[in-house]
Amino acid sequence: MRKLFFALPALLLLASCGGSSTDSAKTTTEQTAAAQKGETLTLDTTGTSVDWKATHKGGLAPRWGKITLNSGSISVDKDSLTGGEFIVNLGSLKVDPASVTEKDKKVSDLEGHLKSPDFFDVAKYPTAKFVITKVEPFTGAQTSNLLADPNYLISGNLTLKDSTLNITFPAKVEVSATGVSATAKFVIDRSAWGINYKAEGSPENWMISKDVEIGLNLKAKK
Repeated sequence: MRKLFFALPALLLLASCGGSSTDSAKTTTEQTAAAQKGETLTLDTTGTSVDWKATHKGGLAPRWGKITLNSGSISVDKDSLTGGEFIVNLGSLKVDPASVTEKDKKVSDLEGHLKSPDFFDVAKYPTAKFVITKVEPFTGAQTSNLLADPNYLISGNLTLKDSTLNITFPAKVEVSATGVSATAKFVIDRSAWGINYKAEGSPENWMISKDVEIGLNLKAKK
């Protein structure tokens, strides 16, 4: 996996990581966390997943997999989402064996490479964090080709390694009598968080797409 990149937090999921620019999360500076009004529910970490996908330039050699959560919560006031946050366990990062088709590649080697200082340096930065800062009704101002029927536009602070930036993306949130489910699919630029393989601008780093597709599937029971 010498010429590959990961993904998160993502999220945290997935067709081509060279996704349409309309699916790129809007990125700004860190913002103030939203107050978690109403009822606060604990995320079901076994039913929640963060999926990721990344490729080389041109969409070659795609890799994908999952990451689990350590903990998290989501808040709703009546039928509306108000806030939430969760901690991603980067040490749990897995590469799907189906994405490794080369005879000379091993899943365990690729996972170790992503967890090493070459990318996420999991020994030093074992977790990533996402904190919701703003929740708005989805109006179509930021379109989504990856997610069907979004009803919210969510902004939140995403912390990777020692960098925190605010991202905004469409999401679909469903509130029922038994719980809450939320899904989102979007693309982030890994280099915005200073995540580069070797030096930024190096041939090795250039060969890896900066775009990482993140998929979030969050569930909480009432």
